[in-house]
Amino acid sequence: MAARPIASATISFGLVSVPVQLYSASESSANITFNWLHKKCGSRLKQQYVCSKDGEKVEREDMVKGYEFSKGQYVLFTPEELKALEEKSTGAIEVTEFVPLKQVDRIYLDRVYYLGPDKGGERAYRLLAEALKETGRAAIGQYAARGKQYLILIRPHDGVLVMEQLHYADEIRSPAEVPVGKGEVKKQELELAIQLVEQAASDRFRPEAYEDNVRKRILEQIQRKVEGKEIVDEPEEAPKAQVIDLMEALKASLAKAGVKEPGERKPAKRAQRPAASQRKAPAKRKASGA
Repeated sequence: MAARPIASATISFGLVSVPVQLYSASESSANITFNWLHKKCGSRLKQQYVCSKDGEKVEREDMVKGYEFSKGQYVLFTPEELKALEEKSTGAIEVTEFVPLKQVDRIYLDRVYYLGPDKGGERAYRLLAEALKETGRAAIGQYAARGKQYLILIRPHDGVLVMEQLHYADEIRSPAEVPVGKGEVKKQELELAIQLVEQAASDRFRPEAYEDNVRKRILEQIQRKVEGKEIVDEPEEAPKAQVIDLMEALKASLAKAGVKEPGERKPAKRAQRPAASQRKAPAKRKASGA
């Protein structure tokens, strides 16, 4: 089944315009959701809003949006005022610069979309894709949609242009905020860790080799309930003894993988005895008194 576009846009760089269509690059069907039901009759429950001050149920026509500018203090906005604050969606993807793709840290990645050429834009689309591929660069720009302005990156992928929605710099928290403590890395431990990494190393990323086993198990158990069967609680493996010593943990990991430790000598080979046909016959003694 062919993918359906979710929006149309135009990429602009210099005096060149590329009409494109946006497609979802992934599916959200992996999420399994459960609904709240009335335990008494099994009917689905409706969400209600209740005033936190007097406990009164509030209908939608009595609701108004506000921004908390100070603890417990709000400034109110009408629907018209909120509409005026939204960014106008023009469908324009304004490219401002081209940067080396490797320079864009993956921590900025938010969402991913495929771009396909719209009518009349096939040649310009392929031209941009080839230019980015040959230069190893990505297009950086901004795109307005759904009342917001997004920072985006456009890169080639298997002959198709991919648009990545990025976080702005002020949305990324500094890694300095994460406490990592202090710890000395010993040379021998590092050698063992590197060997363990190399032992499980692959030359390429193979996402098809992985499956969401939790989702699969939940769906199987849901089907059991649909068929009137009870959910089976799968026995868990007994927790293994934790190796406290880091060196011992590394050695145990290598031993489990059948890898010898760095510098470990191979056992000396025994000298093989020659076959019976190759053995020399013992010299005959001369007769005494000859």
